[in-house]
Amino acid sequence: MPKPDLLDADKIKANLKTKRIGRKILVYSRTSSTNDIAAEYAKNKGNDGLAVFTEEQTAGRGRAGSRWHSGRSDSILCSILLTDCKLNGELLSLACAVAVAETIGKQAKIKWPNDIILNGKKVAGILLESKKSKTSNIYIIGIGINCHQIIDSFPSELRQVATSVDIESRTVCDRILLAKRLLTVLDYWLEAAAQSNKKVIDRWRKLSVQLGHRVAIVFNGRKFTGNCIGIDPEKGLVIQLDSGGVRMFDTTHTTIAKGN
Repeated sequence: MPKPDLLDADKIKANLKTKRIGRKILVYSRTSSTNDIAAEYAKNKGNDGLAVFTEEQTAGRGRAGSRWHSGRSDSILCSILLTDCKLNGELLSLACAVAVAETIGKQAKIKWPNDIILNGKKVAGILLESKKSKTSNIYIIGIGINCHQIIDSFPSELRQVATSVDIESRTVCDRILLAKRLLTVLDYWLEAAAQSNKKVIDRWRKLSVQLGHRVAIVFNGRKFTGNCIGIDPEKGLVIQLDSGGVRMFDTTHTTIAKGN
């Protein structure tokens, strides 16, 4: 039976009051990866702000080569194209995390570098890919938000760590409204980041589940432990190491150790 909130470009675009994000919206029934489609459109600088959605991905991916699991029409699966981005990757990553967390709601938190958490479980993820052209920095922001999944929707190994908007809200969300909100909030935070990194950092600090807590991370194959004491908009997570000293870890080369 078709779900009542099948994504539709015209419905998402209707009354969308964004300046940059969602200038053009594409919706696919099925594709390998929305990031790959966005990359094709990156050849034309005029496609800045393009949003690509799909009901189903056959080769959706997360960070470090992991797969993104989602049943058909269960999630928001999208990619946003920025063909001329003045933000550095670290600040852009923070702004995107804040935007996705705020899209989901007041209870959503950020687990650096790219996970959004609801009641201790992952509800969304972000994959930021970049490349340089001759004249600008190109970024593709891949976003996956679990919406209609029930517990049995997830592979057995993920049922203790993954959740969905429907599970946590005990209602059935409207993915069209959620897609519109995502584009609107992302548009706001990208503009805010371009004006000042302080506003983004302050909001990230309020939403972080790691700030002020012990963390274990893997950087270029080496494990480090310590207390998270802050975030730097250019250099990444700031940790007071158990071994002594303070060190910063960027999103490109760092992952959170399993179990943390």
